[in-house]
Amino acid sequence: MFSKERTFNDWKLSGFGNAPAILFDSIESTHSLMKARASAGEIEPGTLFVADTQTAGRGRHERTWASPSGLNLYFNILIPLDGIPLASAPQVTQVAALTFAEVFKSLQDESNAQGLGNQRVGKITVKWPNDILCGKSKFCGILAEIVYAPSASGAPKPAVSMGVGINVNSSPLDYAYLGRPVTTLKDICGQKINREKLLQMLIANLERAIGQFRAFGIRPWVAAWKRMDQFIGARGTIVVNNHCTDQNRDSGAGAIKKTGTILDMQEDGSLLFKCDDGTTETVFSADLEI
Repeated sequence: MFSKERTFNDWKLSGFGNAPAILFDSIESTHSLMKARASAGEIEPGTLFVADTQTAGRGRHERTWASPSGLNLYFNILIPLDGIPLASAPQVTQVAALTFAEVFKSLQDESNAQGLGNQRVGKITVKWPNDILCGKSKFCGILAEIVYAPSASGAPKPAVSMGVGINVNSSPLDYAYLGRPVTTLKDICGQKINREKLLQMLIANLERAIGQFRAFGIRPWVAAWKRMDQFIGARGTIVVNNHCTDQNRDSGAGAIKKTGTILDMQEDGSLLFKCDDGTTETVFSADLEI
């Protein structure tokens, strides 16, 4: 995993079920392109898009996702929802986050065992619902949307277009202008990482995890999150109906914010949150600030 990587255009990749992987030296956004092509029926389920750089990368709520060239991973996978109830589709991103976090944690543990890891950065964990952090610094974000592709039966077929951005070999200093804690796998592990091999492992592990999710639901991943968690019992703020952007996120314009204590992640993947006004809420969709 820490070997020298090949030139980007020589990477050997595939999507789910050996679906094609399409590589782009530069693109505005893998997520935007996949959404458009999937809706038009131009790509098959399981297809993987990978970019070496993005010129208009975006995270949740249209926030900018910095995408420097030749350093990180930016990809989209079209996940078929066969055997998954549409109501459970949002849990796909939680399964992905926990699956990826386990891979990243294994890299951190290996680097620490070699004496190369950065011991100051803290533990890798998942901040509900699907941000991956080390300590309190984010380095992996996941954005997902349901798309409907044409099918032979005539009824549009749903799938999840899941976009992932991972800060791999860049430096935390590259993101100082964002004004929020950001780190990278290179800083966590103290050495460069082969992005091709990392992506191969992430896709293979995710494909297995989605198969297990079809069979067992979200419960095993809730248990995994609780083993990994460092936020239960901590103070936080839930941001509901969030329309914040990079420009207004600090003012909270367009958002409802409630401060309180994180009580638990429940068996359906929702967050149990005790507000400072004494009420307890079950939160299915929101940002969580810590």
